[in-house]
This record gives sequence, C-alpha cells and structure tokens, in this order.
Amino acid sequence: MKRFYLASLATFIIVFGCKCKNESNDENNDANNTTTATPPPATINYNIVNAFPHDTSSYTQGLIWADNTLIEGTGLVGESKLLKVDLKTGKAQKAQPIDPTVFGEGITILNGKIYQLTWQDHKVYVYDAATFKKLDELSWDREGWGITHNGKDLIISTGDSNLYFVDPETFKIKSQVGVTDNNGPVASLNELEYVDGMVYANLYTSDYIVRIDPASGRIVGKMDLSGLLNKSGKPYNPETTDVLNGIAYDSTKKSFYITGKKWPAVFEVKLN
Repeated sequence: MKRFYLASLATFIIVFGCKCKNESNDENNDANNTTTATPPPATINYNIVNAFPHDTSSYTQGLIWADNTLIEGTGLVGESKLLKVDLKTGKAQKAQPIDPTVFGEGITILNGKIYQLTWQDHKVYVYDAATFKKLDELSWDREGWGITHNGKDLIISTGDSNLYFVDPETFKIKSQVGVTDNNGPVASLNELEYVDGMVYANLYTSDYIVRIDPASGRIVGKMDLSGLLNKSGKPYNPETTDVLNGIAYDSTKKSFYITGKKWPAVFEVKLN
C-alpha cells in the first residue's frame, strides 16, 4: 500500500511539474510572439503644395528631378520616350524616342548617366544625362519595372516582392532584399525613388506609395493618395487615364513630384 501511494505521488509530481513547465513555456512563447510581431507601416501624411500641367499622352514609367527640371521615361510600344520636361508648362524641352518595338520602363540618373529599363525586352538603355546621347545598351535578364540608386548601386524592381542591388557597369546583381509588411511579402513594386536612405515605391494598380528600409526590406511607412487625381482641377478622360505612377524628389525644396500614367497633372507634395 505504501509502495502504491509513493508511486502515485511520484506520478502526480511528474505530471503536475510537466504541466506547469508547459504552461510556462506557452506563456513565454506568447510573450515572445507579442514582442516580435511586425507592426503595420506608419501612415505618411502629406500636403499638396501645387499642381502643374502634365502631358496626358505620357504613359509615365519613371520620373526624376535633376537640374531644376523633370526627366521622364514613358512606356507603351511605339510611344516610349525619354523626355526633359518643363515643370511649369508640362512641355517637353527635349525628347529621345526609343525603339518603337520596345516598351520603356523606369529611369534613374547615376554618375552623369541616365539608365532606362525596358519591360520585357531585357534591354537597358544608357544615355548621357546632359545630351540624351545614347552611350550603351546593357542586358537585364528579368522584367524591368522601377529603378533608382543609393549613390553606388542601382536598385531595381521587377514586379515581384524583391529589390535588386545591381552593379551599374556590369548590370550584375550584387544582392537582393525581400520587401515585407506586417502581413508578409509585398509585390508589384513599381516606380522607385531613393530619398534620405529610404526607398519609396509605387504599388502598381494601387493608390499607395510605400517607404521601404532597404537594409531590412521592411515597409515602414505608407502614403494613401486616394482621390489625388481629382484634386488637379484639370479635365481628363477616365477611359484613357491610368494608375498612379511617378515619384521624383527635389532635395532643395524637400518636395516630392508625383503623377500617374496619362495624368493631367504633376503634384508637388510635402510630407508632414
């Protein structure tokens, strides 16, 4: 009888001890999950400072502010161009058409050269930034969507959820980072702009621009531009006007210039 009592007591102690240990582990796991959960991106607030005219025939793929003027890359087969645009009038001061069989994409300027991606043609056109003279044609084995740079590497989006860091001379990928928010990977990264250590990206077919930490790939901010098109006060054809796309940054004024494909306006925006 004593043997049975001692055995039962031992069993009780083991079971109770295991239960307490498991409950303690569960509590610790819950605490860890709570503390490591990724917060949603912060809301980026903004003010519209001005609205300038934009050529509604321009299917905007890339936008840069350089030397007090807009440089714009446009798309669509047979319509793709590289443009130097007067902000106040929306008129092209210089135009460089590209191969009429090619669909132009994003642009950026690095070390005095303009790099212009193409969508599915695996070509990258390189121009002299001052003259628009074509200097080179490079190969890119993926789709081309958006492009910017961090002063050293080109940063490219391809429609997936990655940013690719690319050597500007060889166009070889040096590294890549997956872009995520609190819900997981975020794809359809389109036009890109690098500002103060962060990458800003249009999310294709949406009214959002996101701010990405390029070191981690985390989306740390999100700007909702719903209704922006209708604030231009300019007429447009809803059947031909397309989505938000185009981000340029004026570091002197601390202003963003934002537009869309075939939009009637370029908006000057300041972040709060």
